[in-house]
Amino acid sequence: MILVTGATGNLGGATINALLKVGIAAKEIAALVRNEEKGAAFKSNGIQVKVGDYDDFESLIAAFEDVDKLLLISSSSDIKHRFNQHKNVIDAAKKSGVSHIIYTGFDMKNLVQSTMADDVIYHAYTADYLKQATVPYTLMNNTLYADLIPIIAGENILDNGISIPAGDGKVPFLPISEMADALAGVVTTPGHENQEYIIAAETAISFAEIADIISALSGKKIAYHQAVLGVYIEQLVKQGISESDAAYMARFAGAIAKGEFETNKSDVEKILGRPALTLRDYLAKIYLK
Repeated sequence: MILVTGATGNLGGATINALLKVGIAAKEIAALVRNEEKGAAFKSNGIQVKVGDYDDFESLIAAFEDVDKLLLISSSSDIKHRFNQHKNVIDAAKKSGVSHIIYTGFDMKNLVQSTMADDVIYHAYTADYLKQATVPYTLMNNTLYADLIPIIAGENILDNGISIPAGDGKVPFLPISEMADALAGVVTTPGHENQEYIIAAETAISFAEIADIISALSGKKIAYHQAVLGVYIEQLVKQGISESDAAYMARFAGAIAKGEFETNKSDVEKILGRPALTLRDYLAKIYLK
């Protein structure tokens, strides 16, 4: 059985769909949820529902019974709790006899030395702990979601242009759906034990280039404004984002400006046997007229 944690989140749900798409029977897939109600939609589709909480070790032991492969989607709880939660999952998986753990890490030049290390270092801690757990593992280090662009680049881009303090920094943005396909590929094919993959587009791209792409797709001239940090945070709050999340996104913008996402590596084509969807093709689905 394949168990997906964080199943009600964007990546978890997309990965379950990707597993079904490649022919895995619904009864061979399990979704980890915090309560039965959250699993109703999965149950209706024949997917097994396991109730467990990252903070409740015994609930994880029970949930991991009969699980062969475990996809650990990184926690979305307060950052200070995430490593301990991941540690709980890994320890419970080991005790339950799980044979392979796949973890969704994060791709930056250096998590420990990043300007936003406090926000991302738990990924490094989790990767190190997993490597020492004596359970076969795969690290899937994801870049930033392309799906974030319409959020972090400003509201009503077609009317207001792109506004983010990201300088000339570039990111190999990749859609969640492509990340999910890569995860499904690793979970369902052999030879990925004790491997580390970069799940990113082949080419990194700046927000100025994104503005040019959207201009060409929409037929409207889209400007790129390098917003002042404080103004950018206010902009996100006006979009309905909490102040703490807005500050968090602003830190990502700063890391982008410093080139911290330009790792120039991608294993997507190796995993999928095809090139990753280009950012232009992804943006065309949103902005093409």
